[in-house]
Amino acid sequence: MKQLKFLAAIFMAFALLSAAGCASTPKQEGTGEYVDDTVITTKVKAAILNEPTLKSAEINVETFKGSVQLSGFVSSQADMNKAVEVARSVKGVHSVKNDMRQK
Repeated sequence: MKQLKFLAAIFMAFALLSAAGCASTPKQEGTGEYVDDTVITTKVKAAILNEPTLKSAEINVETFKGSVQLSGFVSSQADMNKAVEVARSVKGVHSVKNDMRQK
C-alpha cells in the first residue's frame, strides 16, 4: 500500500512538472499558443494571397501570441497599407507590426 501511494505521488509530481513545461512565458509561447499562431499566420498569408493587388511572395508573415509582423518589400505605400488592413481583418490578430519596405 505504501508503494502504491509513493508511485502515485511520483506520477502526480511528474504530471505537474510536465504541465508546467508547456506553459507560456512572456518571451516563449506555450504549445496551444504556437498552434494558434500557426493558424493565424496561415490565414493572414491566405488573405494576402487572395488580395489581387498584393504580391504575396514578397510579404513575409510571422506571428507571436496573436501579434502579426509583416516584412518584405512592396511597390508602394498603398500596397503596404492594404497588407496591414488585410492582416488586421483576420480573426485572432491582436496587433500588426509593419516592417515592410518600399522598393
